[in-house]
Amino acid sequence: MRKGPILFDIETEELGKPAINPAEAPPVPDHDPVGGPTPEGRAMQTVAALGARKTTRLGRFFWSLLLTLLGVVVSVAAWDFVTDLIARMPLLGYAVTVLIAVLVLVLAVIAVRELAAFSRLRRIDTLHRAADTALADDDLAGARKVVEGLTQLYAAREDTAWGRQRLQERQADQFDPATLLALAEAELLAPLDAAAKKEVEAAARQVATVTAIVPLALADVFAALTSNLRMIRRVAEVYGGRSGTLGSWRLARAVMAHLVATGAVAVGDDLIGSVAGGSLLSKLSRRFGEGIVNGALTARVGVAAMEVCRPLPFSAGKRPSVSRLVSRALAGLFPGSGN
Repeated sequence: MRKGPILFDIETEELGKPAINPAEAPPVPDHDPVGGPTPEGRAMQTVAALGARKTTRLGRFFWSLLLTLLGVVVSVAAWDFVTDLIARMPLLGYAVTVLIAVLVLVLAVIAVRELAAFSRLRRIDTLHRAADTALADDDLAGARKVVEGLTQLYAAREDTAWGRQRLQERQADQFDPATLLALAEAELLAPLDAAAKKEVEAAARQVATVTAIVPLALADVFAALTSNLRMIRRVAEVYGGRSGTLGSWRLARAVMAHLVATGAVAVGDDLIGSVAGGSLLSKLSRRFGEGIVNGALTARVGVAAMEVCRPLPFSAGKRPSVSRLVSRALAGLFPGSGN
């Protein structure tokens, strides 16, 4: 039997085909051809769909019953376990009882913190709606109440001390609701807006980088979900609405539902032109294009979070530009993304 490598000659006339030269084979395409499908930001589309999904009344009733039943079962099991343990080993039983009491105390503290977080979010939402009403009704007295509430909201924050002092000195000279609220916005919220923008840029940069570089399946969805939840929570903290776990989920659902309702998570020509100069996506790889679009959609979520968490609505010309946020966030990450 013949040993060693065997050479097959494929240049035979009976095949009727030209010889195949590996050196002449076309390269594997790294980008979509011109006119091919445009990156859609599927990771952010998935996150938005998950966040905006509404639960039915039957679903809420089911989960309420299930949690109640589980609570009863755990409570009865714990009681039986402790009483039986006390009967057999009193010292150990009393020690376990103390541990359970401490656990219940910790759960009560967590519940109080969650209620306080909901209260802070409700307070900011009340100020926001009061400001909208004062502007719509041209109500100067209502605007002054909003400014007073805004000053009380940030009374304990040292980073707003200078702005509160300037607002206190100048608000008596304002006799128009729009001008008064614009003054409060400039003196109190301008530095907070800058801090919130940095959080949005950081989240957009992280989502874009993970999408473009990490090849693992669902890694982009996980990165988009965690980054957006963290971004929304930090934006809320910047504006004074520190939220707990349940508050963060509720806030995230509100932001995502608003984006889906307004169609802001759709990838249109305006988004592509703003983040990629129109034709740049066709020159980049598909993964890099998805990264840019996911980063841009994250910036849209961040702007929506700023609008929801901000105690005052944005005045004319003050709303952050998504294209500028994305340009600063992605500058240097992708060729031409900072242009």
